[in-house]
Amino acid sequence: MPLLCRALALLLTLLFAWPAAAAGEPVLIGLDGEFGLTNSTSARSIERGILTAIHEINAKGGVLGGRPLALVTRDNRSMPARGIKNIEEFAAMPDLVAVFGGRFSPVVLEEMEVLRRTRTLFLAPWSSADAIVANGMSPNFVFRLSLRDSLAMPTMLRHAHAKGVEQVGLLLTNTAWGRSNMAAAQGHFEAGGGPRLAAVAWYNWRDRSLVDKYLSLIDAGARAVVLVANDDEAAVLVREVAALPRERRVPIISHWGVTGGDFVGQAGKALAEVDFSVIQTFSLYRADPAIRDRVLAVAGRLFGMDRIEDVEAPVGFAHAYDLTHILARAIDLAGGTDRALVRDALEQVGAHRGLVKRYPRPFTPDRHEALNADDLLMARYDSRGVLVPLPDGGLVGEGR
Repeated sequence: MPLLCRALALLLTLLFAWPAAAAGEPVLIGLDGEFGLTNSTSARSIERGILTAIHEINAKGGVLGGRPLALVTRDNRSMPARGIKNIEEFAAMPDLVAVFGGRFSPVVLEEMEVLRRTRTLFLAPWSSADAIVANGMSPNFVFRLSLRDSLAMPTMLRHAHAKGVEQVGLLLTNTAWGRSNMAAAQGHFEAGGGPRLAAVAWYNWRDRSLVDKYLSLIDAGARAVVLVANDDEAAVLVREVAALPRERRVPIISHWGVTGGDFVGQAGKALAEVDFSVIQTFSLYRADPAIRDRVLAVAGRLFGMDRIEDVEAPVGFAHAYDLTHILARAIDLAGGTDRALVRDALEQVGAHRGLVKRYPRPFTPDRHEALNADDLLMARYDSRGVLVPLPDGGLVGEGR
């Protein structure tokens, strides 16, 4: 949808859905996402999670005794330079308390310096590179409710081990995200975690073929491939692997970048011919039914997605939904919109029952990561193209 049409549609949605209970001056939340990237669904998913939470919060009176929350979006098109410009603009907006980021770790990492300089509060509902939160800021203005690579890579390797795989190959994107995963894998192997590493292959963003790199891993002895890729490159690989003789096809264990775009549509029928699993932090199929049904009822009224199968990129939606509710609590604790005070308050928010899980305490002064290893699971696309959790999260099997 062209950006102007999308903006008008969103404005109409909010005009008809805006609750009357919160009627003061708006408190602004920013979203810097990859809206203009072809086939991407991640930014829209994050946006819808935020807006669903905002609708609920405003219906109960908003924040600070009657001020509504409102969302301001900017499109970075997955380009770091655009992202930096967007953060500069957000930082200059009065009453903007925090900025949500999008899917791509390389974009967020390039934004770190301007976030540090402007002391802009940044919330990460998707991007997983460890350095986003482990950034050296003091105080740290970045909080994440999402996966991080130091947890993702060991979990994907555990899944390979549970499948009885003794040697794996790593197929990694030649970006900061790929290097973050390489560091996580090295830590896992150095600690004696199985399976063993057969080989590593690197590819570049927008490569038109990955099969030669895949086959180099197989020839090195890999009996599964751990893939760090987004939807476009992963779909290319799946189509190429499906065309190989069956004995040359090994399980592909994928990072979750594939879930932020039209991976299923691009992979097509080839997806059914490949053993392909994806790491996740959350599944609507496993969510508390009472909370899930309530949230989907609101999302259904706002966006026409009232079934599990309707929710695109569900981790982005759910993470952003929970983060928005936690942020609203922090704003009330801070007693205003000063970003430094809201930052401090985020570390003090108590137990919260969210869509993803019940958080005993989302963040602390020493921990700006809301999720941990126990929250992770593996999933597979079913015949409808919907991600469904594997039994036992895909982490129990003959390798355990």
